[in-house]
Amino acid sequence: MKVTVLIENTVAKPLDLLGEHGLSLWVETPGHRILYDTGQSGALVHNAGALGIPLPAADVIVLSHGHYDHTGGLRAALKMIGHRLPVFAHPELFSPHRVSEPDRYVGIPFDRAELDASGADFRWVKDPREIFPGVWAGGTVPKTNTFERGDARMYIWDEGRRVPDPLNDDLSLYLETAKGLVILTGCAHAGVVNIVEHARAVTGQERVRAVIGGTHLAPVGADQLEKTIDYLKKLDLELLAASHCTGLAVAARLAAEFGPRFSFGSTGLTFTF
Repeated sequence: MKVTVLIENTVAKPLDLLGEHGLSLWVETPGHRILYDTGQSGALVHNAGALGIPLPAADVIVLSHGHYDHTGGLRAALKMIGHRLPVFAHPELFSPHRVSEPDRYVGIPFDRAELDASGADFRWVKDPREIFPGVWAGGTVPKTNTFERGDARMYIWDEGRRVPDPLNDDLSLYLETAKGLVILTGCAHAGVVNIVEHARAVTGQERVRAVIGGTHLAPVGADQLEKTIDYLKKLDLELLAASHCTGLAVAARLAAEFGPRFSFGSTGLTFTF
């Protein structure tokens, strides 16, 4: 199994690669190829060419949630792929996500009809779904602990009232291997701990080998950060590739805590299991 970073905030290799605030991962499992998220601008198409990644060979696209920095490249990816393709996502993908500081809309930048016309065959995943053998789209993540409170800046308008955004569309990928789970996160808005525990419950696998993707630990309080780090240490991970919305300061802290088992997960890197 291989996971290649097509888009991340930073670039790791001295190649003709583009970085942008966003995330896109190319996943190769025995027999299947999956595009997980698409970054924000379509730069993943350029990077795929530079890295020799055959985007038209994708079997499916999976979207982690409806924020622009994970879905903005979807139309460009579909155009490059050139044929109708299943797109797995949570049914609340098109939720009107907003954020303060500064106040703006941060949801998916396309409407449903435009993406349908571009070749997206949406398959909604609210409950866990095994899309290929050993490959799970996690669906809605139960929020079972009290310390993962999310990002207070995220909100939606509901009947004229500003309310916290539940971000129910946060959807991770759980990849089963003989030595444990490889968990891919977009931004982990549901909380890294909640996601890992959900992955264990869904797959029946207790061992977690790797967590790759955004953790959204940059804006959280000290209590959540410390409890999350303590939890991750107990997992005895082979790899923690925390990137994108993790934030530079938190990523540096994780690099110090996990040493050679940590990676910044930058554009151009490939992780093999």
